[in-house]
Amino acid sequence: MKYSLERMIQVAIAMSAEKDTAKLLDLILTEAMNITNCDGGTVYIREEDGLHFYDMVTLSKSFHKLMTGSEDIAPPVPMTRSHVCACAAIDHKRINIEDIYTSDTYDFSGAEKYDRYNNYRTQSMLVIPMEDEKGRNIGVMQLINAKDAQGNVIPFEKEWEELIAALASLAAVILNNNRLGKAVSDILHSFVTVMVDAVDARSSYNANHTRSMVRYGERFIEWLDRSEEGWKIPEAEKDPFLMSIWLHDIGKLIIPLEIMDKATRLGSRKEAVLNRIETAMLMERIRVLTEQAEAYKKAQAGEPGGMTAGQDSGTAVSGPTEAESRLARARELILEADGAGFLTDEMLAELNEIGKMQIQKADGTKTSLLNEEELTAITVRRGTLTAGERREIERHVEYTGSLLSKMVFEGDYERVPAWASMHHELLNGSGYPNHVSGKDIPDEVRLLTILDVYDALTAEDRPYKPPMPPEKAFSILKSMCGEGKIDARLLDMFERSEAWKKK
Repeated sequence: MKYSLERMIQVAIAMSAEKDTAKLLDLILTEAMNITNCDGGTVYIREEDGLHFYDMVTLSKSFHKLMTGSEDIAPPVPMTRSHVCACAAIDHKRINIEDIYTSDTYDFSGAEKYDRYNNYRTQSMLVIPMEDEKGRNIGVMQLINAKDAQGNVIPFEKEWEELIAALASLAAVILNNNRLGKAVSDILHSFVTVMVDAVDARSSYNANHTRSMVRYGERFIEWLDRSEEGWKIPEAEKDPFLMSIWLHDIGKLIIPLEIMDKATRLGSRKEAVLNRIETAMLMERIRVLTEQAEAYKKAQAGEPGGMTAGQDSGTAVSGPTEAESRLARARELILEADGAGFLTDEMLAELNEIGKMQIQKADGTKTSLLNEEELTAITVRRGTLTAGERREIERHVEYTGSLLSKMVFEGDYERVPAWASMHHELLNGSGYPNHVSGKDIPDEVRLLTILDVYDALTAEDRPYKPPMPPEKAFSILKSMCGEGKIDARLLDMFERSEAWKKK
């Protein structure tokens, strides 16, 4: 008994360290069989539809089978009194039978059928319910045919029951904790899905971006595992790394949608600008018509300033005035510049000139054709965002860090917030928000940055630019390596992995 208690401590330590359910149950069953020196054993785990076989051993038949996937070893045992293992679970009771063939307490037809099929003789049996610290049944351990030193089948000694029950209870607690841990993990992953769906509801292209990056990440990890590269992502870091990809852009939930989805330079300002130009053109036409009407009246009255001989009655209307022509050109140029990918020096100079042009409003007062914000927006040389809007977009990484800091990430997941909020940091310190550089940027973040830039360049659903072919995207990424911004070694690995290919 002293030896068994010492051994129990060792087993408890080993059990606590084991996270694989199948291996844990096998460890439990093996130890229970060693303690009782029995020939066979089964561990059942209780599910909604009954007791599932998770581990089965018969030493004399050299049979040992673990449930390592979703396929059951055998059909589950229903929770009815026609099965002794189910009775132990239902009644929370240990069952110790000296010989099942001479016992009329329980139905052993299942064991007898097994014996006939396998040319076996089940005799003594010990069934122990596996219960956690709150007395909830987790499963059942069933041991068969205890043996003495000479190999003769003997009954299971009563003294063993407490020891096996303690082992089973310890196993139940650990299994329950593992289940709770999985439940917490499932909740965390569900939260991630909800967050991405929330981003998707606001901006579909950004959700596609995240999913594409996750797909690249998964394929790259698979390639790494198959390759002989010196760098690997440890098993415990794979899911946290992928989670950091899922979460890297949740800060965009806080970015105003008119900035995040801004497809043109003016964005929502365009309608106001075009209305202002239209009003100015109408006011100019009204001015011309008013002057002509006044001239007609003077001509009729024989007053100086009347219509000349070449003009007929008050219907005479001249062609576009210089002001109307300038306004028409302004509208044409603004519409062209609003959706252009790049503005030349000539276009920028003309836009600055027409933006300051004074035009007439409906109330007769004068105003500039473009206000300061509109002029700043329409004169962005490349892209659609002003410097202020770009700064606001860049703040999404700060928002990501702030949102994730309000959650608890522990153990293998404790670095997820840092990884997710560092994906715009660059090796030469020119990134943002904290200008982290060099060795202070982990390899996982360096890889995440490469995935982020590659997908941003090649994305097919961005409203403000056409997709870039992969070869050009890698050319840009390699130029960033030359500037000391991203990791050349990881970029080379990513390119060779072909994880970026559409499949």
